[in-house]
Amino acid sequence: MSEKIGIGVGMVGHAFMGRVHSQAWRSVGAFFDLPLAPRMAVLAGRSRERASAAAARLGWADVETDWRKLVERDDVQIVDICTPGDSHAEIAVAALEAGKHVICEKPLANTVAEAEAMVRAAASAPGRSMVAFNYRRVPAIALARRYVEEGRLGEIRHVRAQYLQDWIVDPEFPLVWRLRKDKAGSGALGDIGAHIIDTAEYVTGQRVVGVSALTETFVKERPLAEESAGLSATGGAATGTVTVDDAALFIGRLSGGALASFEATRFATGRKNALRIELNGSLGSLAFDFEAMNELWVSEGDSGFTRILVTEPGHPYAGAWWPPGHGLGYEHTFTHEIKDFLEAIAEERDPAPSFADGLRVQRVLAAVERSAADASRYTVVSEASLGEDA
Repeated sequence: MSEKIGIGVGMVGHAFMGRVHSQAWRSVGAFFDLPLAPRMAVLAGRSRERASAAAARLGWADVETDWRKLVERDDVQIVDICTPGDSHAEIAVAALEAGKHVICEKPLANTVAEAEAMVRAAASAPGRSMVAFNYRRVPAIALARRYVEEGRLGEIRHVRAQYLQDWIVDPEFPLVWRLRKDKAGSGALGDIGAHIIDTAEYVTGQRVVGVSALTETFVKERPLAEESAGLSATGGAATGTVTVDDAALFIGRLSGGALASFEATRFATGRKNALRIELNGSLGSLAFDFEAMNELWVSEGDSGFTRILVTEPGHPYAGAWWPPGHGLGYEHTFTHEIKDFLEAIAEERDPAPSFADGLRVQRVLAAVERSAADASRYTVVSEASLGEDA
């Protein structure tokens, strides 16, 4: 057996997404027969002390405190971007111009203009690039796409997509970066709404072409996060203004004629991570809820729904893991993502979802924001070419 070609990985950021991406880089080679062997070369973080502790815990060989130095390193061929959205474009463009392969967390950027710049850089760079919409790699979601591609649901007429969380219901929850527009771009809309837009487009094979939307910020002032905490003039705990949406609700039309509804909220009390999607077609329906992620519910003909446990060897991704009936978890979706990315690099083809796919989602997010600002009139999703106003 020939020795696998090694490929060095540098990751920028080491918080929540950094931890799950690290788990994926560590485990992917143990479960999938890959043409490339990833080496976890270097982790970048602003604080050397925190980054060094994270590197030791997560399995990275070295540390940088400046992402630019990470990009310049000869032992790094892949740059993995796990930072807040305000830095995605700068890091990705620099890495692509340096000839690196790039995988970037979602949403691709904070604005359409930033996303367009990333797509332009990807189009002219020798490296491969991918946006990390991990829910495409849930075996049940991939199986749902297969059902649609095989025509088993017939003409898709309805799509219902929700992403429901409750982690900021408490008004005393602090003003973290995800609640600041300058860092996150938008709130529930971009953070989790981007996922259901991509999931709906992936499963149906159709694009969102128009929306009518409402957004709301339920808690408009919050205590400052620990890193920026202080005292107000009256001596009480300092607060800051929430500058993003807490919830977004919009209806849409898909390119194949289907009608769709989307709901993204971090105020659904009792819902922890409920990404749900249901499709109704002329021949059947399917339904999925991530809080039961190993199950896909399918109705064909005039029958009711039947539960499929998506853990069989023939199901997407599942055969690489455990015996049938032994379910997978959240972290496995990232391992599948890295597996697909490495295979695309080795085969010298563009991985999916591409930066162009991420740009398309970004344009839908922008249309939702425009629609909500204009009192929910129907807003066409821009198809402007790169370089035009979007």
